[in-house]
Parts: sequence; structure tokens; C-alpha cells
Amino acid sequence: MIQAHSRDWWRATLALCLGSFTVFVNLYAAQPLLPELRQVFDVSTLAVAMVMAVSTLTLAGALLVFGPLSDAIGRGGIMRVTLLVATFCSLMLPFVDDFAWLLVIRAVQGFVLGGLPAVAIAWMGDEFDKRALMLAVGLYISANTLGGIGGRVMGGVAGEYGGWHASFLTVGLVSLLCLAIFWRLLPAAREFKPAPLRLGVALGSLKRHLCNPLLLGAYLIGGLNFFIFINQYSYITFRLNEAPYSLSTQWLGMIFVTYLGGTLGSALSGRIAQHLAQPACMMLGIAIFMVGTLVTLSEGLPLILAGLVINAFGFFLCHSMASSWVSRQAVEARGSASALYLVFYYIGASLGGFYLEPFWQAAGWWGVAMASWLVLGMTLALSAWLWRKERRVAIVEASP
Repeated sequence: MIQAHSRDWWRATLALCLGSFTVFVNLYAAQPLLPELRQVFDVSTLAVAMVMAVSTLTLAGALLVFGPLSDAIGRGGIMRVTLLVATFCSLMLPFVDDFAWLLVIRAVQGFVLGGLPAVAIAWMGDEFDKRALMLAVGLYISANTLGGIGGRVMGGVAGEYGGWHASFLTVGLVSLLCLAIFWRLLPAAREFKPAPLRLGVALGSLKRHLCNPLLLGAYLIGGLNFFIFINQYSYITFRLNEAPYSLSTQWLGMIFVTYLGGTLGSALSGRIAQHLAQPACMMLGIAIFMVGTLVTLSEGLPLILAGLVINAFGFFLCHSMASSWVSRQAVEARGSASALYLVFYYIGASLGGFYLEPFWQAAGWWGVAMASWLVLGMTLALSAWLWRKERRVAIVEASP
């Protein structure tokens, strides 16, 4: 097994972080463009939100395909090919002039973007020892946040000067460069042991994962937290695009620099987990997320941005712990277990807008914040339940 901070560990971790960055650059580049796309294509707030929702929804479906498939044929090839197709989709988007076709290409892109997230942590679980895995997952999820920032900032800045067409073209060209480096750096797997792909076996593994309360709790925590987190960002762009803020596309893209709070939170998660149980870390992250949401209720732009930074720190601290918890708790088919976590995660992203929309229409940002607190209270309770469950297991195992 690869040890933490060895040459192979750094090479593999850098490759997977760069691949993760590429995935999330492509996935989230459209988010700061939503107000512009709403005007260009003359569609409603809820309709334009589908530009994000269709990608995250098909990505969630793809995880059920690529996770079990990777357990049979390996993980490296899946990551390389899917990143290549996703990059091609970004290069096609600038030439679309119909909203329906825009959604179709985004749906296809979302599906292939699921290839790397479905198998990356499982690849680490195969190749890294326990300490190396926990440290690498934190860095990998930090790259998620940097990809989210990079895609939105690139999309916003390019959109300001060249329109939404330029945004997708810029992201596609950057993705080509990242893909070439990823292809070169990712080492061959050494510890992977293929299992024949049998539909019945794959479905049986998924069923056992869902019946494992220690896994199901983490799935619900990840899905419900992302249900709120990512859709808060969509509605904050509508809030800040309107008076009295009236931010342009460029500055709407820049608000996603607040994701750096998540970069810090995920990078520190491995160290925090050396002092606290993982479910306790999840609780801490959710509590911080709830505080940040309250801060965003301020009318001052600096405090709104500070609240988004706090939200990102708390969310990604919890997400890092929940995803590594799944990899540790799965006793079989790690690829399927990790993929199932992300299915919940991205289905949450796809559905959160439908939940928050009526609160937005009824009470604006105050409605979004209160709706967020309701869901975060549920995930806080789930984390506390996992903590108690883990302590009971530890007591039983320690008994003579």
C-alpha cells in the first residue's frame, strides 16, 4: 500500500486532484451565467436553474454505472475517457443557440463527468493505507472546491467580456490542458483486484450498502447538506444581481472565491479527524454551516460574503468526513459504496432548487435561509446518531 507523503502518494494525489479540478470547472462554469442565460433565452428562474440541475442529475445516474463498472474493469481508464468526452462537450456548448440543446449537451456532459468522482476515492482506497487515504481525501476534496471556484470565476470573467459563449470555450481549453497532465501523472493501479461484472451482484452490493445504517446515515448527510449548499449559491446570484447590489456577471463569478473557505475546511479535515471522531467532525461542520447561513442574512455585502466563506468551510469539512467515512465503513465493493454516496450527493444538488424555490418566491433570501436551517437541523441529528452508533460499536468490540 502507498504510504502518506511518499513519491507515489504525491504523484497519485496530484493527478486525482487535477482530475477533480477539471470535473468541477466544467460542472460549475454555468452557475454565474444563470442571470444572463435567463435573459438571453427568455426563460424563468426555475427553468434556467435546470442548466445546473440536469448536469448534476445525470452525473448522479452515471455514478450507478461507473462505480460497479470500475469494480470489474478498473478505474484509471474510466477516469481518462470520461474526462476527455466531458471536455469535448464544453467545446461544443459555445455553438449552441437553442435552450433545449443547451440542456441536452449539459445532460450528456453531466453523465460523463460522473466517471472520475465515481471511482477516485475507491482508487485511493485500493492503493493507499489508512492514514494516506484520509490525508489524500482531504486534498482531493480541496481540489473539488478549487475546481468549483475556477469554473465559476473563469465563467464569470469570460462571460463579462465575451458573453456566455466565451465562458464555455475558455473552460474547454483549460480542461484540455489539465487532461493532458492528468493522463501523464496518474500511475498504474497495483492493488486493484477485478471482480466479474454481474448485474445481480452489483445490485446486491448496492442493496447491502443501503441496508448498512452506518453508510446510509452518511449518504443522507452528504445528500441533504449539498441539497442546501449548492442551491444557496444559485439563489445568492439572483439576490446579488438585483438592486441594491446589481452585480454584473464578472462579479457574480467572483463571489465563488468564497469557496476557499471550503478548500481550507477540507484540507484541515484530516488533521481535525486525528483529534475528534469522524461523526463529531461532521457535527462540527454542520454547526458551522448553520452559523454561516445566519450571517448571510445581513444586508451588507462584506458580511454576506463572510457568511458564504463560513458556509463553505463547514460544508466541506463535513463532506470530507462523510466521504472518507463511507470508504472506511464499506466492507465490500468500495467503488459502489463511494458511488452511492455521490448519487445521494448529486441528487440532492438537483432537487434542492425545487425545495428552495417556493421559499425564495415567498420570502426572498430570508425564506431560503430558514428553509436551509430546517434541513441542516436534520443532518445535525443524523450525525449525532452516527456518533452514538460508532461509540456503541467501539464499546462492544472493546468488551472481553
